[in-house]
Amino acid sequence: MPEIPVAAGPEVRLHVTISEGSGTRTLLVVHGGPDWDHTYLADPLLGLADLRRVVLPDLRGCGRSTRGLADDQYTPDAVVADLTVLLDELGATDVDVLGFSYGGLIAQRLALAAPRRLRSLIIASSSVLPVPADAFAGWAERDERRAAEAAVWSDAAFDGPELTRAAALAGAPANVWRPDALAEYRRRLAAVRFSAEWMRSWRAGTLPSARPEDAARRLAAADLPILLLHGRQDMVFPAALAEEAATIIPAARAVVLAEAGHMAHVDQPQAWSAAIRAFLI
Repeated sequence: MPEIPVAAGPEVRLHVTISEGSGTRTLLVVHGGPDWDHTYLADPLLGLADLRRVVLPDLRGCGRSTRGLADDQYTPDAVVADLTVLLDELGATDVDVLGFSYGGLIAQRLALAAPRRLRSLIIASSSVLPVPADAFAGWAERDERRAAEAAVWSDAAFDGPELTRAAALAGAPANVWRPDALAEYRRRLAAVRFSAEWMRSWRAGTLPSARPEDAARRLAAADLPILLLHGRQDMVFPAALAEEAATIIPAARAVVLAEAGHMAHVDQPQAWSAAIRAFLI
């Protein structure tokens, strides 16, 4: 698990987990949060090591990567620059990229910034299209499941990484659809090294949007194979947007898993992994 320098002035080093296996091409995984780390995605992605060298970095400010930067150093563009250098340092070309949740927005930016570096793009539990304000209108169960997390964010008793952790734990019933998957998800959360570096500018309203402008049209023009992988009961990004994006982008296809929420890889790990494996072969 090396630490790889990707920027100077100020110096940024990314902590990276790299799979051991027979895969020679690279699958770069961009985690969400962003104040999380990559560990909640390691299973089942490390199980693809027979197909790809799986590379899971902690983004700047996250996990075991460099923290303590000025707030204006935490931006989507800075992360894209970090990941581009990381690929250079690893000698990775013709790369498959998987972005999860917030990381799905970053992955789109990377694909648009360096389309010739990518072989394919997997957008998991995220969205190419903007989420309409009324996307979840009338979904009472979502309101009930998300209430506990909303209460944590407004509770002055929490601050810093403990706020990020408390919100993640409170939001577990909203992010995992199947009750029998909750214990496994909470086990994963217990191992995440949460931070609060990105939170400051996010709460202040100064964090630049990670969503690329006019992403659907631009990704269609890039003619890059895209898998839109989603849970039907996702309460963060509506599954219908993945299906709609697949009708707009000729090289994209949507796989929407039943009985799966935002953390579809926890709700339906075998089906989620199988969809990725079929796409990469």
